Amino acid sequence: MKIWKRNINLENINKKMKNTLAYHLGINITAIEDNLLEGEMLVRDFLKQPYGIVHGGASVVLAETLGSLASNLCIEDNLSTVGLDINANHIRAVTKGLIIGKTIPIHLGRSTHVWEIKLFNNDKITCVSRLTMAILER
Repeated sequence: MKIWKRNINLENINKKMKNTLAYHLGINITAIEDNLLEGEMLVRDFLKQPYGIVHGGASVVLAETLGSLASNLCIEDNLSTVGLDINANHIRAVTKGLIIGKTIPIHLGRSTHVWEIKLFNNDKITCVSRLTMAILER
């Protein structure tokens, strides 16, 4: 079932992220399906902890970017969304390559949305996150 109520043009979405944290971390939205949004972040040295692995905060930024964007794309134009809560379970360390994130809705209510975001590196799960968004009138 298609959930999107706003323009889901990938080029426009990625242009709107210019000069945001997501842009500076290299996050790019790569696919939108009926009820899934996907993005990626290339592992670079500035995303890493001193120990050589991707900082958990960078993973959380990717997760929140995907879930927040997805939430905003499936509401009416007179509404907006803001994050209420995010959690993340870091399952596997990442040292190089591409991190691919996929988000799907768990709950799309009138006042809240809940999103599941899974991050992958080399087809192995690295992080599972849950994001709760509040739906507000503009």
